[in-house]
Amino acid sequence: MDQRFDVTERFADGAQYIAGRLGEGGSEGTHAVVDPATGEQVFSYRLAGAADVDAAVAAAEAAFPEWAGATPGERSDAMHRFAAALTERADDLAHAESLQCGKPIKLSTEFDVPGSIDNTAFFAGAARHLEGKAAGEYSGDHTSYIRREPIGVIGSIAPWNYPLQMAAWKVLPAIAAGNTIVLKPAELTPLTSLMFAQAATEAGLPDGVVNVVSGTGREAGERLVSHPGVAMTSFTGSTAVGKRVAELATATVKRIHLELGGKAPFVVFDDADLAAAAHGAVAGALINTGQDCTAATRAYVQRPLYDAFVAAVADLMATVRLGDPFDPHTDLGPLISHAQRDRVAGFVERARGYATVVTGGEAPGGDLAKGAYYRPTLITGAPQDSAIVQSEIFGPVLVVLPFDSDDEGIALANDTPYGLAASAWSRDVYRTGRASREIRAGCVWINDHIPIISEMPHGGVRASGFGKDMSAYSFEEYTQVKHVMFDNTAVVRKDWHRTVFGDRQT
Repeated sequence: MDQRFDVTERFADGAQYIAGRLGEGGSEGTHAVVDPATGEQVFSYRLAGAADVDAAVAAAEAAFPEWAGATPGERSDAMHRFAAALTERADDLAHAESLQCGKPIKLSTEFDVPGSIDNTAFFAGAARHLEGKAAGEYSGDHTSYIRREPIGVIGSIAPWNYPLQMAAWKVLPAIAAGNTIVLKPAELTPLTSLMFAQAATEAGLPDGVVNVVSGTGREAGERLVSHPGVAMTSFTGSTAVGKRVAELATATVKRIHLELGGKAPFVVFDDADLAAAAHGAVAGALINTGQDCTAATRAYVQRPLYDAFVAAVADLMATVRLGDPFDPHTDLGPLISHAQRDRVAGFVERARGYATVVTGGEAPGGDLAKGAYYRPTLITGAPQDSAIVQSEIFGPVLVVLPFDSDDEGIALANDTPYGLAASAWSRDVYRTGRASREIRAGCVWINDHIPIISEMPHGGVRASGFGKDMSAYSFEEYTQVKHVMFDNTAVVRKDWHRTVFGDRQT
């Protein structure tokens, strides 16, 4: 297949997927999908408007009774077929993801696509494992048991940094639990979300179970979140936008799941394996060109290792190969857009006034100048309260700061509003155990940074939001718990009735 396959032909009918069919959006506006490696438009589509969101929610509502009424085994079988359909389309998905995002093809083929397929297989199994408290006679006169039931129509909004994986993380636990869903991908990157939904239909999931509306946050997103037919909202994106989502969802008393920004600390104690920590820092900071909410963004290194760590990271960053995302040797692709590249560059330029740019800190010239590229950047000497340390940059930028005592290192790690992910590096099990307990984050890696697996949850605390993606914990969030209680006595006049009327029976 041509690495830049004809997207226009593939989505000639439009970029909205409602009730099992592609269609045009009803908004006045259009949006261009741009290859960030070249700056060239690869697709243009009409955006979804409020009426498209209404139609998608109606399709999901219509599909809900049948899908919710299917047995767990039936849903599981359908989702296993879904995983197989995605496997057949793995190459297409990887190329589409690299085209719209600028991801190196080796990242798309070895991380994004297989991870999404594995997630689908995991939730196919999870569909058959709804858990609840054991039935029992907890009052003595009654038998109680727990039902886990689907919630209804889920309205989910996904970001542009991992469009395929985020579609999977939103859609899969929801439909495994028997819900139906309307997904709004970022308008910059709708392609793989649409392909994901098409694969679901081709695998035999009923029309309307998975719907996609491609539109702006202000028009399509806000309508979806505030829609009275939507029972739960799931959002991944910035903390600022997450606050707006929560405000809109609260007005209609929806359940909310928010996975928001991050500023992951990377804590290196003085007994750490220096080479391993340096390699981990470069990989953890540069994955997806740093456009990862769990990326290593601020490394705290105990003073005996600080200078050597800075030198090792600078040396490794110098070996990173920027280039065409479709070249299998490319390590670092462009940022998602020139606007995002300029935002990252702005953070770095402002930091020059109070910190040292050790390496990087510029956009490359030559053949890469037309793309949204930015060199891997290492910064030292920044104050803890500076913007480069406290704010989410979402680019290939790592800030390194020293610390003295273990107490100080952990305190600095916790000294931002965020709490999504972190890592601690040491050969001492007691040090790492303490770090895992005391660093406030939804995930703490020990002697590694970034790996995720379908069986374990992903989600944050504090300004990074609440709720979990992946794992059985995520699955449970898309169910509602119902207590059913049976009287076992067949007695007409219960003893407790006297608290409402009459006297105790003698």
